[in-house]
Amino acid sequence: MMAAGQAAAAGAAVLLLEKNTCLGKKISISGKGRCNITNAADLETIITNFPGNGNFLYGPLHSFSNQDLVEFLRRRGVETKVERGQRVFPVSDDADQVVNAFVTFLRQTGVEIKTGVVVDKLLTLEGNVLGVRAVNGEVYKAQNVIISTGGLSYPATGSSGDGYRWARELGHKVVDTRPSLVPLVTGEEWVKEVQGLTLRNVKVNAWRGSKLLDSHFGEMLFAHFGLTGPIILSLSRLVVDELARSGAPVKLTIDLKPALSQEQLDLRLQRDFAAKVRKQFKNALDELLPKSLISVMIKLSRIPAEKWVHQITREERIALGKLLKGLPLTVLRSLPVAAAIVTAGGISVKEINPKTMESKLIKGLYFAGEVLDVDAYTGGFNLQAAFSTGFVAGRAAALSSSGG
Repeated sequence: MMAAGQAAAAGAAVLLLEKNTCLGKKISISGKGRCNITNAADLETIITNFPGNGNFLYGPLHSFSNQDLVEFLRRRGVETKVERGQRVFPVSDDADQVVNAFVTFLRQTGVEIKTGVVVDKLLTLEGNVLGVRAVNGEVYKAQNVIISTGGLSYPATGSSGDGYRWARELGHKVVDTRPSLVPLVTGEEWVKEVQGLTLRNVKVNAWRGSKLLDSHFGEMLFAHFGLTGPIILSLSRLVVDELARSGAPVKLTIDLKPALSQEQLDLRLQRDFAAKVRKQFKNALDELLPKSLISVMIKLSRIPAEKWVHQITREERIALGKLLKGLPLTVLRSLPVAAAIVTAGGISVKEINPKTMESKLIKGLYFAGEVLDVDAYTGGFNLQAAFSTGFVAGRAAALSSSGG
C-alpha cells in the first residue's frame, strides 16, 4: 500500500493487485490488533535491531524514517503514542485505523485497486518486466512491477511465499526461509505446570555448551508447549539458526533475579530464611517467587518441601541461589513458520539496489517488505522496514516510468 500510494503520488499510473478480498489483513492483526507501527528509537538503534541485514536499510530509513511515518499517519488522522521499549502505537489502539488511513491514501492518489486477484507469474522479456499473469489467465501489462507479498508467516493473511517463487523463476537467489519471532518448544514437562505464567524483568540466556550465544532482558511467558513472550521471540531467530546448524537442542537459562549478583542473592536468601526460620521450605518462598513457580522450584532444587528452613544447609541454599540465577530449559524446536511473526530469509539483498529497491537482474522489477532477506526483533522494526522499503520502491518505480 505504501509503495502503490507513493508511486501514484509521484505521478505514475498504478494498479494494486491484492490476493485477499480486502487490503491490510496483516496490519489488522499486528500488535494483537493494536498495530505496533514503528519504534521511536534513533536510526542507529533501529539498525542494530535488525540481525538480518540491517545495514541494507540505511538508505530506505534515511529516505523515509520513523518520524516521517508518524507524520504521514498524523496527516491522515492517526495520532500515535510511545510505549515501553519505544514502541509506537495508534492512540486509538486500533490497527484498522492504520489500514483505513492507507486505503484513504490510495484513493486520494488515484491507485486502481483489484482485490481477489491471485498472481501466478511475472512476465519478462530479455531482462525487462512486461507485467504479470493471474491464475485465471488474465494478463496485466506494466512497465514496472513491485513485489510486496510478505513472507510465510500468518498464511491466513495471504502470505504463502508467492514472491519467493516468482523471484526464483527470474534467477534471483532466495536465502533459506525460516521462522523468526517465533515461540519455542521445550523438553521439560514442568513447563505445563506453569503455563500462562508471565515473568517480568528477567534475563534469558542462550547457550551452546559453555558458550553464551545471546541474552535478552524483559518479559516472557510460559505456554503448554514451552516459551513465548517478547524476549523469547527476540532470542528465537538465533536459537532457530543454532538448532539448524548443530542439529542438537539449545540450552536456555532464566535469571529470575538479574538485579542481584550471586553473592547478593545468597544474602537475600539468608535474610528470608532467618525471618522464616520456623517454617517449612515450601512455605518460605512466597516473597521470592510467583506462586505457581514455587512447587516447580522446590522439585528442581531437590530440597524436601517439608524440610524446616533452619535445617537447610549452606550447600542447599547456595544451590538454590544458582537455580534462581540459571533456571535451565532445553529448546527442542520452534513452532512452524506459520506461527511466526516474521519470516527470516528471503530474496537476497545482494541482488537489489538499496537506493531504489530495484532488481539488479531484471529491469523494472522492485521488491519491498518482508519478502526481502531482512528481519528484525520485535518492537515495530519490521513494519518500519516494510514502510520504508515500500516508500523507496514506489518513488523509484514512478521515476522510472516517467523516464520512459
